[in-house]
Amino acid sequence: MLKMSNNNIQLHRNDLPDDLKLGNIIAVDGEFMGLNVRRDPLCLIQISSGNSDAHIVQFDRDKYDAPNLVKLLKNENITKIFHYGRADISHIKYYLKTDTNNILDTKIASKLARSYSDNHSLKTLIKEFINVDISKQFQNSDFGGELSPAQLKYCANDVIYLHKIHEKLEKILERENRVKLYKDCLKFLQTRVDLDLALFKDDIWSH
Repeated sequence: MLKMSNNNIQLHRNDLPDDLKLGNIIAVDGEFMGLNVRRDPLCLIQISSGNSDAHIVQFDRDKYDAPNLVKLLKNENITKIFHYGRADISHIKYYLKTDTNNILDTKIASKLARSYSDNHSLKTLIKEFINVDISKQFQNSDFGGELSPAQLKYCANDVIYLHKIHEKLEKILERENRVKLYKDCLKFLQTRVDLDLALFKDDIWSH
């Protein structure tokens, strides 16, 4: 296990361990070679239980055999918190051949709750709600090969704060009576992913 500062970061090859227990609410993020799902492979999935931990799965991209991870993502009794899950869930569905069930999304929640801001990046949310200024230096780095400690720390930062951020955003949504709207948006997210995979990228509601 690689231990960095106060966060436990563990790198797993191909799949999660059989005996890993992460609880019923997990944060999930993915790293890819780009945003074109069919061209740019899924390289990593990182998961946090919300206890300053990060479990990072690096895939064998010849076969993407990760039954423990797939079982976790499919499980309707386990809540998964994403930030801009649209991209992650599209890559998961295309490469791991599974739906991701029971989803929350801090980017959607932020756009509905934080109408006082036009910036809904994860870095901004972490700064506002956690008062931590994270580095996004490695956002556009190569995640397809050997990973440096700095890249692993970047991956961990993408998940370890999501539980607390979602809690903060949920309070604003409740106060502003926007919870139902948020839930309705989450219901549409799976359809939006299917539209992306069918190459309908444009806003289908536009004139």
